[in-house]
Amino acid sequence: MRFEIEGNPDYGEVVVELGPGEELLAESGAMSRMSSHMEAKSKRLGSFLGAIVRKLFGGESFFVGRFTHPDGGTVVVAPRLPGTVTHRKMNGDHVFLTAGAFLACTPGITIKAKFGGLRALFSGEGAFLLEVSGTGDLFYNAYGGVVEKDVAGKFTVDTGHLVAFEPSLQYSIGGMGNLKSTFLSGEGLVMKFQGNGKVWVQTRTLDGLAGWLTPRL
Repeated sequence: MRFEIEGNPDYGEVVVELGPGEELLAESGAMSRMSSHMEAKSKRLGSFLGAIVRKLFGGESFFVGRFTHPDGGTVVVAPRLPGTVTHRKMNGDHVFLTAGAFLACTPGITIKAKFGGLRALFSGEGAFLLEVSGTGDLFYNAYGGVVEKDVAGKFTVDTGHLVAFEPSLQYSIGGMGNLKSTFLSGEGLVMKFQGNGKVWVQTRTLDGLAGWLTPRL
């Protein structure tokens, strides 16, 4: 399999050249274009209960698209929101994605839903995280640009800006101080990380755009 990410950082998409019999799994509705002979089928992502949970709280689709053909071909996938597409080569390691960040992967990748805690229900970003593991290629997306941060100690991220993080980091979800300061600051809930590892954040949020547009409608 060969791939090329085009359009970053504003309108990222992934052009994938599949060899004979190779497969690509992509978020439902993410296919932009493909070779006319390619076969497209739906595949359940994880367990039935896990899929229902993701649909209700995690922002991920019930099914993913499965693209393949005995002779190979080309398929292009793009996220729903404008922004950056990122590639991660998985080598038996783990990474957590926030709701809606998953775009596509190869069949050697396993995706499970992980409950983010009761406070995540009120964060506006989905109560569940996606735990990604295995070996293969993972593609995920962000709204706006992506900034990679090396954490050594403590680090705080607004829940709306978080895209992904490594499992070596411990986290908790809370406010910016006490209840009054949390609401008056306009920041809402944040994820407080501790330990050593990497965090990926997006430079824009959909809620921020919606809040800016609403008074002007």
